[in-house]
Amino acid sequence: MTVITTNELRLGGKAAMSRVLADLEAYLARQGHVGVYGPLLDECWSQGRGLVVGFTGPPGVGKSTLTGKLLKLWREDGLKVAVVAVDPSSRHSGGALLGDRMRMRTDPDDAHSFVRSLAARDHLGGLSEFAIYALVLLRACFDRVLVETVGVGQSETEVADFVDSVVFLAQPGSGDALQYMKAGIMEVPHICAVTKSDMGMVAERTLSDLKGSLSLAISQDDWPMSLHLVSASTGKGMEDLKQAIDQHGQHVQQQQKHRDDMARNMVKGKLLAAFGREGFAQVAHRLDQRLNNPFQMLDQLTMELRQCLSSHQVS
Repeated sequence: MTVITTNELRLGGKAAMSRVLADLEAYLARQGHVGVYGPLLDECWSQGRGLVVGFTGPPGVGKSTLTGKLLKLWREDGLKVAVVAVDPSSRHSGGALLGDRMRMRTDPDDAHSFVRSLAARDHLGGLSEFAIYALVLLRACFDRVLVETVGVGQSETEVADFVDSVVFLAQPGSGDALQYMKAGIMEVPHICAVTKSDMGMVAERTLSDLKGSLSLAISQDDWPMSLHLVSASTGKGMEDLKQAIDQHGQHVQQQQKHRDDMARNMVKGKLLAAFGREGFAQVAHRLDQRLNNPFQMLDQLTMELRQCLSSHQVS
């Protein structure tokens, strides 16, 4: 089986990206590991320069509307933009319950914008397993990759392991800020925004509550968390939010440790999910080194642990 290169993926445009994502997802379902796609994923990992932004917050806060507005603003700046929307799964097909065409309006003739819905399946966290692979491919081909998560409680914190910047969205008058702070979500975001600012005083009070909550939040790095009052429908505050995301992205992408931690978290998370703590403990020391080819490393460790497990079952 022949897999295209990163350069061929870039030159192939949206059609090539859609085809590779579909083929990779089907391959993973059949084989249970990245296999022949390992070299492509590692090449995209090493060459990926796009900024990945995760948007968290409860359902109904307006993530889809806001990411659609940001997509338009960055396209006006001449940047290539992709959106990954992690949706609830259909109980019948297992696929994404909400289609990407239902979520936001994009120009089908725009070669430099790409929207893809991915099913959360049985994964309750902010990102589904396949979404992580999709992000690696997309960040190698687009300047901005926006990730809209399911929005289901404390497990949203894992989004921070796989994106460059986390934006927490609060809805006016809903008490999200306090509840998410208690759940641990407020330890994660680099940027916070109250949506639907056109609601007036209710939105302003929520912003005030958010400021109070931040006094108890734990900072994730040396970047000062910023607060924004925005409205995707009127455009109020959107340019400032976009600039804040750009500035944080430039800051974090200068830190090699950030990329190293992302690779290590990805490999560790998948091995723990597949083999548990006892299985992972057998190969944990292998992750102490810098992971230049994390996906081929993951594949190698997966096969080794499978063989080890198989030999124990036989004996």
